[in-house]
Order: sequence, then structure tokens, then C-alpha cells
Amino acid sequence: MWSKKLLSVLLMFVMVAFDACQSARGGGRGKVARGRGRLYNSRMPVIIQHRNPAAKNYYENKDGAKIVKASHFELEYMLGRKITFFCMAQGFPRPEIIWFKDGIELIYHKFFQVHEWPMGNDTLKSKMEIDPTTQKDAGYYECQANNKYSVDSRGFRTDYVMITY
Repeated sequence: MWSKKLLSVLLMFVMVAFDACQSARGGGRGKVARGRGRLYNSRMPVIIQHRNPAAKNYYENKDGAKIVKASHFELEYMLGRKITFFCMAQGFPRPEIIWFKDGIELIYHKFFQVHEWPMGNDTLKSKMEIDPTTQKDAGYYECQANNKYSVDSRGFRTDYVMITY
């Protein structure tokens, strides 16, 4: 059966890993976790080990979709003006780019447009525009590039600014 020492070490490892994940997501119990008289920094790097060759081929495939350029992370816009986000992805075959708002895929409507420019056999530039903007356009946008080898994404947070005179 399991010894008490082995169980305590295993529990300590799980607690430290949980704190590291929570801190990376912005939550958790704080910056320091205590265990057996030692202090552990909860912002320690999490090392992901690939368990089989198929996982390594997926996550590190040289032909996988990768976003190589993207807009800035945060954007404040004035109501009634235009929001523009940009993504450029590489991979072979050339990736497709899909746009999301708050986790839901965006579909075309008269105030939302996507412009795409294929470049060579392996690159796609995509620009997403909303014009004119409203309060409902504030949120978290994401461009997702994917091909048959991998998926990559970038996120952009927006909020509106009201200017009063």
C-alpha cells in the first residue's frame, strides 16, 4: 500500500501544480503555498512533458499553423468608430483563420467584415473589422489559425470609451 511519506509528497506536488495553474489563470490561493515548513512559489513554470510521439508531432509539427503577427492585446474604441484586428498565420497547408467573440464564432453581418490575403503557399493575412461599433462590441476577440497539423490562437480584449464634452 502507499506509505504516508509518499502520499504527502504526492499531495504536495498536486497542491503546488494546482497553485501554479491557478496563478497562471489569475486565481488561486495567493502567491505562496506552505508545506512541511517550506515555502513554494506558486508562479513556478509548469513543464509539460509529451507522453507519446504523436503528441510531440502534433504540438511541435514544423508545418503546423502558427500565428506570426497579430494586433495588440487590448484596444479601447470610441462608440460609432471602427474596430480593426489583424492576424497573420503560417503553416503548410496554408492555415485558415476563424474569428471569435467571447468564445463564439463570428458570422458575417452588415457591420462585420473579414478581409483575407493569401501569401504564397503557406501564409494567410486576415483583417477583421466592425464598423460602426456599439456597446455590445466590447468583449474578448480571438483569431484562431488551424490546418491539419495544429491550431494556434491570439486573443484581444476591447472596451469602449465615451468622450463627453
